[in-house]
Amino acid sequence: MNIQIFGTKKCKETQKTERFFKERRIQFHFRDLNIKGVSKGELENISRTIPVENFLAKESKQFKKRNLEFMVYDTEEELLNDPLLFRTPIVRNGKLVTIGYQPEIWKEWIAEER
Repeated sequence: MNIQIFGTKKCKETQKTERFFKERRIQFHFRDLNIKGVSKGELENISRTIPVENFLAKESKQFKKRNLEFMVYDTEEELLNDPLLFRTPIVRNGKLVTIGYQPEIWKEWIAEER
């Protein structure tokens, strides 16, 4: 398994996700979106599985702070320019991707691996 977790250290869902994989002794790479965002190529790869609109956290403080609810915008461009707009955590296992805390799906990934 090649697990990548995209999120922020303060996000409770991201913390639960890290704990899920640690408890199962599955190594993962964590990307803190406060430090480094997602590249255009990475966004294209993960949006092959899930539409790019689904990654936008419309209920987030950042979305409201930027007044995006009242604007016309390009979702991909906004996500690339402001990684704090992503719904988190984003968990990637090769070509498989989930958004949010999805332990049932991750258990399937683990079972398939064994």
